[in-house]
Amino acid sequence: MELTLTLENPEKRSGLFGPAEANLRMLRDTCGIKVIARDTRVSLSGSDENVTHAARVFHLMQERIRRTDHLSKKDMTQIIFEAAEQSKRAEKETIKVYTSGHNITARTNGQSEYIEAISNNDLVFCAGPAGTGKTYLAVAMAVAMLKRNEIRRIVLARPAVEAGEKLGFLPGDLQAKVNPYLRPLFDALGDMMEYAQVKRFMFNDIIEVIPLAFMRGRTFNDSIIILDEAQNTTVSQMLMFLTRLGRDSKMIVTGDDSQVDLEEPNQSGLIDAVKRLKGIKGIAIVKLNESDIVRHRLVQNIVRAYDNIK
Repeated sequence: MELTLTLENPEKRSGLFGPAEANLRMLRDTCGIKVIARDTRVSLSGSDENVTHAARVFHLMQERIRRTDHLSKKDMTQIIFEAAEQSKRAEKETIKVYTSGHNITARTNGQSEYIEAISNNDLVFCAGPAGTGKTYLAVAMAVAMLKRNEIRRIVLARPAVEAGEKLGFLPGDLQAKVNPYLRPLFDALGDMMEYAQVKRFMFNDIIEVIPLAFMRGRTFNDSIIILDEAQNTTVSQMLMFLTRLGRDSKMIVTGDDSQVDLEEPNQSGLIDAVKRLKGIKGIAIVKLNESDIVRHRLVQNIVRAYDNIK
């Protein structure tokens, strides 16, 4: 990989590069790359990983030189350490799924907190408005863990209709009945692996997409279990779901607590569970807000405009 960077402050070139270009040599030796400086451009070449890291170091060098006239060896040591820490954080927040060249990363601070919470806890609640990536990131983390063989199954659930009774009045088999309700989960999966692979995993029960009503009496081991649209569960449904958690498994519960469709919104299982379980070790509660919306720029404005009627 080869990457060419342009100096932000050409007049500070000598202070940036150091005496006899000592800072560039330090950059070269530390990152294991080839560095060529010509006029106001610096070319970095080497492996993808090393060049990416070197570019991060050089970016921090340019940030530091804005506030001073030269970079000392001590400055360079601090910059290299800071870049290494940034690389660790970036690696931790990069979700590698099955689709080639399609890594998923956090795009806001709230999403970073969410990813970290999933990594470090067995049960995570995430509430927030539409477009904040609640479901998408949960599915991505599940797919990444499946790819790394850290789990054996992914179970995706949604409350379809009340207690499931009305499903029988819809035409078709079970899959046809629940497909409209579970479509967002299928869409997320489709972004992360090929359709044939999704179909194969579902056939082999490696991935299961089911309505919440069909989870009663089951226990899920070595799995990630995701409950989407959890604001539309009742308190008893939420209790039923949470007690499905088996050994070596994680649960992720997502929903928009401002969009409860129940006849009695104050009976939402999501809102109740967040209050009841707050402070218990191993359970994380993440609250995303309109600043975490990553859909079309208008979605953020729409959510803000409707705040006053909630």
